[in-house]
Amino acid sequence: VQLQASGGGLVQAGGSLRLSCGAAGGTLSTYAMGWFRQTPGKERVFVAAISWSGGNANYADSVKGRFTVSKDNSKNTVYLQMNALKPEDTATYYCAASRWMNSEPPTTALRYDYWGQGTLVTVSS
Repeated sequence: VQLQASGGGLVQAGGSLRLSCGAAGGTLSTYAMGWFRQTPGKERVFVAAISWSGGNANYADSVKGRFTVSKDNSKNTVYLQMNALKPEDTATYYCAASRWMNSEPPTTALRYDYWGQGTLVTVSS
């Protein structure tokens, strides 16, 4: 599965962005999907994930209530809606696909099998 993330950019604090992650060579309806982010010199950290069925989602505490992850199986695309953005949300965001079939989507990077290239989100104060 080849993943392509897009939608990053520069936004002021308090603004919104929607990231998209499309797939080629696979059907995302059979994968749990996750979003991670990374800043220079730091490890990639979990942001949000949605189960393969789309029925369950997990979020990092730092983004709960502000970010929403969703899947559109008809478009083979996963989204990360980011609202009330803060400067500390500035990072490169990565989408990933996991064969994890449990009802709860995984929150650790090791559980993910495929990764897209990152898309940079910059939030100015």
